[in-house]
Amino acid sequence: MEPIAHIHTDLPTKFGVPRQCGLVEALKGRIVFTPKFREPEALRGLEDFTHIWLIWQFSRAVRDEWSPTVRPPRLGGNIRMGVFATRSPFRPNFLGLSCVRLEKVELSGSEGPELFVSGVDLMDGTPIFDIKPYVPYSDSHPEARGGFTTRLADRTLRVDFPEACRRPFTGEQQEAIAGILARDPRPHYHTDPERVYGMPFAGYDVRFRVRDGVAEVREVVKLALQEK
Repeated sequence: MEPIAHIHTDLPTKFGVPRQCGLVEALKGRIVFTPKFREPEALRGLEDFTHIWLIWQFSRAVRDEWSPTVRPPRLGGNIRMGVFATRSPFRPNFLGLSCVRLEKVELSGSEGPELFVSGVDLMDGTPIFDIKPYVPYSDSHPEARGGFTTRLADRTLRVDFPEACRRPFTGEQQEAIAGILARDPRPHYHTDPERVYGMPFAGYDVRFRVRDGVAEVREVVKLALQEK
């Protein structure tokens, strides 16, 4: 297989990426096709769908070996589960699957055809291997069981995001940051209320801490440009 496209998002590192797609609808992405697949005809009819499936690679997690069991972060990182019963990035083929909202199909973008999506859970630059339309009559299963995930409380935090810290970002970016923090991006076993975390986002380091159920943004610092 070879990548057909890459996605561009405001999250350059794994820290802060939502644990599942659709959790932070305000988090946007732009899908740019590789030169070989910059063919507008390949997208004919896609604009009639509201959601699409992305098949992609955990490119920062590729290893020579794999393990039949992993430690899901949502279980505190202390309990092992079968890799095929989880969505861990450490898989035999390191493939991910995400359902995202298709906001717009742009056939004549600056880099050829582009797709604009929301509700993403992918890092900036993630390679995409395939795109398929989401079909509600067959892809939606409201009666489905969620395994060990149904036993976990979907706890959210209140977010304290001061106006002074919001200024570098657009309204959508502010909403995305608040959505990420509300879902608590820290590892589940981190509980120190005084520890300050840094989350790279759109060229800035968003520094925050969590205590008493509140994610407090302490400051926002411009990141130094890094050579690629």
